[in-house]
This record gives sequence, structure tokens and C-alpha cells, in this order.
Amino acid sequence: MYPTRPRSALRTAVVWEVVKTALERRAAELDQPVLDVLDTGGGTGNFAVPVARLGHRVTVVDPSPDALFALERRAAEAGVTELIRAVQGDTQTLPEVISPASVDAVFCHGVLEVVDDPAEALGNLTATLRKGGLVSLLAANRNGAVLARALGGHFADARAVLDAPNGRWGEQDPMPRRFTGEELDRLARAAGLRVDSVHGVRVFADLVPGVLVDTEPGAMEALLRLEQAAAAEPAFHAVATQLHLLASLT
Repeated sequence: MYPTRPRSALRTAVVWEVVKTALERRAAELDQPVLDVLDTGGGTGNFAVPVARLGHRVTVVDPSPDALFALERRAAEAGVTELIRAVQGDTQTLPEVISPASVDAVFCHGVLEVVDDPAEALGNLTATLRKGGLVSLLAANRNGAVLARALGGHFADARAVLDAPNGRWGEQDPMPRRFTGEELDRLARAAGLRVDSVHGVRVFADLVPGVLVDTEPGAMEALLRLEQAAAAEPAFHAVATQLHLLASLT
């Protein structure tokens, strides 16, 4: 079961499989079938709803009331309303809405790119974890953006991404910030986390023309299997659109 439709699964399947396995392992370690999960910036429930379908309690904290309304509707359609709590807020207000050391796992997907202070945000997230709790951290990869801009013929932009401290190619860049794997690792360790695994996400999916995936019989399934096989290989991390770190509170 993937958290999105088949075409979108190319972009989410790697993270979902890592997260699902980690939650199963943590539940077994604790001998506790139901975990408390915090999904910050979880929006409409792309991950929250599938996690609730596994039987876990999920609190989604997001600044958008529209996204939270869509989350509640989606949870109702999936029959997991009782397992999902929607809270309006962000990483800065997290200490006000989530008790310290009260959750078993935290999802931080696409959040560090947009917050004012990534270190503070990750620290606030980590403070909500019980000892040994999990963090699923997904963020935009600077080096992947360099490759994507270069392949698109935007060579000056590619060089700008490579050189800029925030990994942006200019004022028109819609992404506020990108990270290298080393930067994410340092942020995680500074927050008291142990990095257990790193995966490259969307290694090929954003580079392969959509027409090939949509029209060639079996192409999407084959590409999905390729993404999953390459995700854990360090050689491919540098070219992935995103990097996913699975970490735990030491």
C-alpha cells in the first residue's frame, strides 16, 4: 500500500517503505501495537492517513487551515477519523501544542526547506520524542538540483545552486533552501539524533520524460522498482531530488 496514486508513488514509495518498516520495528521493540506519531507540515495527510490505516494515532500540525480541512475529509473517507488529530500550527508553536516526550515518531517532510531556522525547528521536533523515538526527515537535495538545472540547459542556474549557501539558483527559485547530505547529517546530530539510514528519493523519476512512463507498458512499475533498488546506494544520493534520513533519539 502506497500513500498516493500509482503515478505519484514514484515520488513517495521509497520513503513510505522505509517509514512503514521503521514503525513496525519500533512497535515490536516496545511491544506496543499503537504508536503516537507526529506529522509536522503533514498538510492533507499524504502520509498521515496511510499511517493511521496501520492503526497508529497521528497528530498533524500544519499552518494551513485549508489543508487541515482536506485532511479531516480524507481521514473520514478512509475511516480513520478517530486516529487523526488536526492541529493548526508550525515548528515554532510546536512546544505549545505538543507535550514534550509524548510521541514515538516524527515526520518532518518538506519542512526544513521553508522554516526560518532549521536547527531550531528540528530541535523543537526532537523535544516531542520519547527516548528511542524515530524521526523521518525528508528535504530537498542541493546536488540533485544542480543536475536538474544543468540537464535543462540552465547552466548558470546550476552553478548558482552549487555555490549559494542556501542552494538556490536565484530570486525566482521557488525553493527557499536546499541541503547537502552532510548538512542534514550535522543538523540531525546537533539535535541529539542518531542517523540510522539515508536514502535518495526521486533519483530517476524527475529526470525521465513523463511520456515514457505513462505510455510504455510496464514502464512505471519498472521505474518504481529501479527507484527502490537505487535509493539506498550512496552513489545515487548526490543526484536524487530529495534526501531521506531515518534517525532516532539517542
